[in-house]
Parts: sequence; structure tokens; C-alpha cells
Amino acid sequence: MIPEVIETPRLILRRWAPSDVAAVFGYATDEEWGRYLPVPQPYRESDARDFVAAQISLDGRDQLAWALQHETGVIGGINLRLFAQRRIAEIDYAIARAWWGRGLGTEAAAAVVDAAFHGIDELIRVRSMIDARNVASARVLEKVGLQREGLLRSNGFKRGEAIDEAWYAVLRTQWQDRASARR
Repeated sequence: MIPEVIETPRLILRRWAPSDVAAVFGYATDEEWGRYLPVPQPYRESDARDFVAAQISLDGRDQLAWALQHETGVIGGINLRLFAQRRIAEIDYAIARAWWGRGLGTEAAAAVVDAAFHGIDELIRVRSMIDARNVASARVLEKVGLQREGLLRSNGFKRGEAIDEAWYAVLRTQWQDRASARR
């Protein structure tokens, strides 16, 4: 079982709440923030309401979503989706631009990957797919321990333009080896 609340040294990962709409709208209107994300631009308050409502409606078993609560407020979110009888998980995340470069994405992603491997016995693999141009997100995944497995050319679309997507993943055995090495 994956906890609904995950605490890290600087963040509390918690379920989304309707009161988070203002924070999402605040950071999602930044076009640079949404540059590599499948979000509408311009971003409207109704988009923020719809996003938060969608996160709240996830089932909490095979689709989990956490708001990233910092001492200053909500600064982003992270999701985990489970596939193949819960043997494969996929993570995605976004952090407000004001918080980029501080290791918070890495901290949140590592906590979710760890919670997934500890909470789901049948899980063997955690993966993530990103816009291949997003070097910062690639670095987050690599710091967490995911390895780049491939490039899917023209696999996605961003504002009508075909984009390449990069696949990253870590296996349970790799995660356990990494954890043992840190001890």
C-alpha cells in the first residue's frame, strides 16, 4: 500500500484539495513552466480547476496523485499510474519554475519511487516518459536512478508539433542495489 501522505525533508506530498486551484493557476500561467508539458497555453483558471478536480478524482489505487506542499504552499505535483497488474508504474511530475534547480523534483520523485517499490510487492519497474528536449527533467530522473532506455521519434505532439520522447526506467533490483549502496 502506498501512503496518501509522503514526507520528505522539505516537502509533504499529499492528496490534492480544491483549495489548491489558486496555487496551480499561479504557476501554470508561466509559459516557460509549461514549455515541455501537455498543458494549454494560455492557461486559464478553469484549466486549473479542471486539473485539480481530475487529480482529486483519481482512484488512489492504480492512479495516484500528490500535491507537492512546501512551507510556502503548493509548488507542483507528482503522479503515479500502475499498469500490467501493478507490475509497471509510470511517474510524471511538474514543479513551479520559481522552485527549479533546488532538488525538489528529485526529492519528490525519489520518495514516490521508493514508496511504490516498498508499497507494491508485485511492482518490478518504474518508468517515465519526457519530452526529449527537457534536459532538466532528464537530469531529475537520472539522479533518482532511472536510466534512459530509448528515444521515440515524433511520438508525441506539443501545440501541433511532433516531438521526440525519451523513456527512462528503473527496475526493482536496481533500486534495491542503489538503496544498499547508500547504507
